[in-house]
Amino acid sequence: MGLADWFRDQPPAAPPRPSGPVQVGWFLADARTGVIYEPPERLRSPDANKTHAKSAARCPAVVNMESRYFVIRCPFDLHLRFARSKEGKPAVRNMLGEASPVRPSKLAQLIHVTPEPEWRYADRPTIQVSLPYMFIADEPVYLTQLAAFLHYRRDPLPGTIFGGRFPIHLWPRPLMWAFEWHDPSRDIVLRRGEPWFYVTFETEPQDRPVQMVEATRTPELQAYMDHVSGAVNYVNQTFSLFKAAGRVRPAKLLVPLRR
Repeated sequence: MGLADWFRDQPPAAPPRPSGPVQVGWFLADARTGVIYEPPERLRSPDANKTHAKSAARCPAVVNMESRYFVIRCPFDLHLRFARSKEGKPAVRNMLGEASPVRPSKLAQLIHVTPEPEWRYADRPTIQVSLPYMFIADEPVYLTQLAAFLHYRRDPLPGTIFGGRFPIHLWPRPLMWAFEWHDPSRDIVLRRGEPWFYVTFETEPQDRPVQMVEATRTPELQAYMDHVSGAVNYVNQTFSLFKAAGRVRPAKLLVPLRR
């Protein structure tokens, strides 16, 4: 076998391994309410003891883990009580009354009680709070939403949030805070400014850091969002539409906002 034949028979070289940070953009679906919604912030423990060389706050594994989570803070005060209407339908009551910083009409737009047949468990009501946070990337990135498990609450929530995982490079969509009310006899109390939940991002390869930037709502991004946003109203398993969305997706959607 000649040298030329040997080179010809070799398997093709693997594509270069992506390196450097992955840029993830965030923006609000409704910019009119932007002043009450804080930007996502990287999870940090600034008050932790770091003086000792063996302190957990200086552990590389702990530091690396925290660096991959971003905190979404609660934008308003809420005090909700589970109730039922005269017809027996599940509902929530705003216990702050006139002291609530959120107008009743707006609260009705934000908070949705899932119809009882759709609950995952018959004894656990499910509510959802609509949020305007959206994320976008120009390379494969999966977002996972999960509880703020490092935030200590003196009054633990009477249930659990159930997050989700989806590809933000194909499916930009507003987040929701979905909550399973394990103990409906106890109220849900949320305070403005406290850590509400975390988001983390899976990259390719997994060890690449994430650079968070505020994104511009370009006409191309808006057109793509309009194209995919209505699918959830007509298709149950929207994950089956990811390939179709990828075929019509422009190559560039993330444009950092310049102020």
